[in-house]
Amino acid sequence: MIVEYVQKLERRILEKRQIIEIKQEKLLAYNRYGTVSKGLKWLLLSKVEKLEHEVFIVQFEAGSSSNLHRHKGYEEFYVLDGELIDDDGKVFKKGDYIKFETGSEHSSYSKTGCTILVILYGGTNELVE
Repeated sequence: MIVEYVQKLERRILEKRQIIEIKQEKLLAYNRYGTVSKGLKWLLLSKVEKLEHEVFIVQFEAGSSSNLHRHKGYEEFYVLDGELIDDDGKVFKKGDYIKFETGSEHSSYSKTGCTILVILYGGTNELVE
């Protein structure tokens, strides 16, 4: 009886779990705002529209930059590799975790290239003209 219960529980867990083998996935041109950002590639990992929640990886090639954008919700990111420099000159290094509040604006660039894990919630971002 206990063994059957554990097996049933394991099946339920496996049915609701998704594993994304990131090294096997191809990063795509970064086009979140209807225009491709040169030198940026991304991989969407998770998106729940009703919660306004997204998780994705962004890879900056050396010398590339993001567009100036405003956060309509919260943006957090973890620097997996390399360095990212914000438009105010602040350098984010491998291992740094950065949080932006709703309404904040910024753009970032990388001299050497970098990879970040991005988490958006409570709203998406919009370009600032």
